[in-house]
Amino acid sequence: MQRFCKFSGASVLVVVGLLAACRIDMHVQPRINPLAKSDFFTDQRSARPPVEGTVARGQLHEDSYFYSGKIANNPGDAMPFPVTREVLERGRGRYNIYCAPCHSRVGDGNGFIPSRGFTRKPPSFHEQRLQKAPLGYFFDVMSNGFGIMPDYASQIPPRDRWDIVAYIRALQLSQNATQADVPSGQKVPSESPKFQGEPGTGASLPVIAPQANPNSEEEKK
Repeated sequence: MQRFCKFSGASVLVVVGLLAACRIDMHVQPRINPLAKSDFFTDQRSARPPVEGTVARGQLHEDSYFYSGKIANNPGDAMPFPVTREVLERGRGRYNIYCAPCHSRVGDGNGFIPSRGFTRKPPSFHEQRLQKAPLGYFFDVMSNGFGIMPDYASQIPPRDRWDIVAYIRALQLSQNATQADVPSGQKVPSESPKFQGEPGTGASLPVIAPQANPNSEEEKK
């Protein structure tokens, strides 16, 4: 039993010693500082270029239009995917977060930030120049910035940027619609909602009165 204890104790000391030695060797192993000179390579550069054709994870942008909004060097005027109600709702949510503080929720450039003394007012999306701008132009501006507007590529994924583009076009249509652009039976501009009681305060939400059905018996009478 005594021999076994001595043998076990010696084994533990040997293992600890080996581990300590390994740790020291790894701790002080040779290394090269970034961009330092290296005699190991013929070009004497320690930083090695990536292998030709290497693509970083998440950067395989096979659909160039989806990631740039351009066809060759010109902005395109088409959405890279169908526009649905879900796309517009997502675009509205992202627009209200990232764009509305400057451009306002209706896109006229009278956002909260310009109202607090920002030196340059953002352009209105409803001016003729931007009404005629292709969809890819808005995507490119969001991706790369324009003038004093920074780029939002690191904050808004490409899909969300396209959703915002679709919503901007919807805003433009909403502010310049005519009776011919809406289904029959609807008015432009639409009638203001009627409220039950007070229209609400800052601490309470308004209650909209239900619309009367014109086909009901009471309306017929």
